[in-house]
Amino acid sequence: MAPIKIGFLTPYSGVYPFYSQHIMAGMLMGLFADPLRQNQVQFIPVYTQQSRAAVQEAINKMMFFDQVDVISGLVSYKTVADAVPAIENFNKLGFFFDMGEYIPWFNHLSPNIFYASQQIWQSQYALGYWAQQQYGSTGLMVMPVYEAGYHLSSTFNQGAAAAGATDMRLYVLPQEHSGSNHLNLDGFFDELKKNPPAYVHAIFAGSAGNVFLEAWQQSGYHRHIPLTVVENMAYDDMLTDVAHLDLELYAASSWSRSDEHPRNQRFVKQFEATGGQMVNIFGLLGYEAGLALLQLLPQLQKRDWAAVKAALQKEVITGPRGERSFYPASGFALPLLDVVKVKTTALKTFKTIVSQGKGLRFDADIFRQIHDESVSGWLNPYMCI
Repeated sequence: MAPIKIGFLTPYSGVYPFYSQHIMAGMLMGLFADPLRQNQVQFIPVYTQQSRAAVQEAINKMMFFDQVDVISGLVSYKTVADAVPAIENFNKLGFFFDMGEYIPWFNHLSPNIFYASQQIWQSQYALGYWAQQQYGSTGLMVMPVYEAGYHLSSTFNQGAAAAGATDMRLYVLPQEHSGSNHLNLDGFFDELKKNPPAYVHAIFAGSAGNVFLEAWQQSGYHRHIPLTVVENMAYDDMLTDVAHLDLELYAASSWSRSDEHPRNQRFVKQFEATGGQMVNIFGLLGYEAGLALLQLLPQLQKRDWAAVKAALQKEVITGPRGERSFYPASGFALPLLDVVKVKTTALKTFKTIVSQGKGLRFDADIFRQIHDESVSGWLNPYMCI
């Protein structure tokens, strides 16, 4: 029997350069007891740039030249819309991954396309709600212009508003002040001095997040103003380089490597034993997708796409972080969100759950304003910089 061919869209990421390998490894672990020796699935990665044209060209190549069965990869929702007609016309299955930098409010939901999403917008909403309840008054969000181009700040703001906030200040670093290895935060700290907020919320991707945390500790404000951060700034692998700073901060998390539930620990141990490195969110997303496809492997092998699509539209799997679903029209299974206090030391980083966050359906009315007012042209997935 011919292997199932999966074409994999692969934009460049300087933050996680091996994310595609981690996703694909996770998928195979979810699908097969012995992923290193399976011969039933073949991946065909295709490099994509940061434009609609490049994504469409890659999809056309995979369909017409490579003759793939499934089109997958890391995408931005803003580039998928152009791919829908081709995927539907040729009756292909689309199974994509994203970090959740945008809320998936689609004008056209395709029965052929499914998503494994980190849903960072959910953790942002939950953290904004908690921070406003905890500290009250007016908060201040700080981020570079890159991060400001997504829904991350808007969903944090909506969460704070739902908890009673009537005002939220915003400081966006100009492009020339926000290089990945150097941030000019003078204006931001001047703003703190002139008008101290009740709390600060930081949104930075990659190494810039650690540069911000170093500057925050050196400024001395870490002793006086509570700091909350976007979920990716509190990933275990990112905090390793700043653990010695003795920081205290808060983040909302939809998944933790150290979660002691047996399902999670089995996944973590298997991934790290197989790959020889610390598991990350990309391996988890791939694993969840693999679990979803595992239930449909006989239909996939028969290329019974009608049965596969019908099942995926209703399927809910139970994985390392609880229930997950993959079809936007079904609402997505709402994530279980923890608000955690993070305390770093040179010896160990401690994470303590201080509250349970709450998620919302992507089509909740309060999110309509975000979509109506979003004029961003950002096409690349979050952290693909």
